[in-house]
Amino acid sequence: MTSPIETVLGHEFVRPELLREALTHRSALQNRGSHERHSNERLEFIGDRVLGLIMAEWLAERFPDEPEGDLGRRLAWLVSQPVLVTVAETIGLANALSVSPGEARAGVKARATVLADALEAALGALYLDGGLDIARRFVRNAWNEAMTEQVEPRKDAKSALQEWALQRGPDLPVYTVTERSGPPHAPLFSIRVSVGAESGAGSAGSKRAAEQAAADDLLRRVTR
Repeated sequence: MTSPIETVLGHEFVRPELLREALTHRSALQNRGSHERHSNERLEFIGDRVLGLIMAEWLAERFPDEPEGDLGRRLAWLVSQPVLVTVAETIGLANALSVSPGEARAGVKARATVLADALEAALGALYLDGGLDIARRFVRNAWNEAMTEQVEPRKDAKSALQEWALQRGPDLPVYTVTERSGPPHAPLFSIRVSVGAESGAGSAGSKRAAEQAAADDLLRRVTR
């Protein structure tokens, strides 16, 4: 019987254990033997690469005359944390996530990093179970709105924030690492960016991505 999340993903899994792994947050493995289950970190690693390939292919097809720089800016936006979170929320991914009771009470399912990582892990599971065509079909359906709303190549969040700061006054963005957690193979960086009295925060698996997330958070605060 097809599960609700399989219906959303558009694929009935031959190996359902892959989907279970993709939807397992590392907190759900606390106090369990490491042999019983794995968290979604490895599948997130695969899904990130699959998403990049599918998006690059789609962009080259959709914008055949654009230079590499413009395609790169479009790609950076489409695979950014804000877009991933929007897609995850749209398909109701949080409802399928397995987390520890304590983390569930703390609202971990609503965290941007958790949703973005789980979506990439689900994509990795789709790819491993059904192949590239199945993964491509899901991405083109789930990201269609984000793709079609891009009339012009988007500036990345850090560049856009830099421009906003220069127009506003003498203060330029200052990025500070506030926390580094997670294992060496799957680190999590938390970064705060400040422009004068205004600030934003973001977290991701690399400093670069965390800075982009923080810049995007600050831009949303000052432009809404």
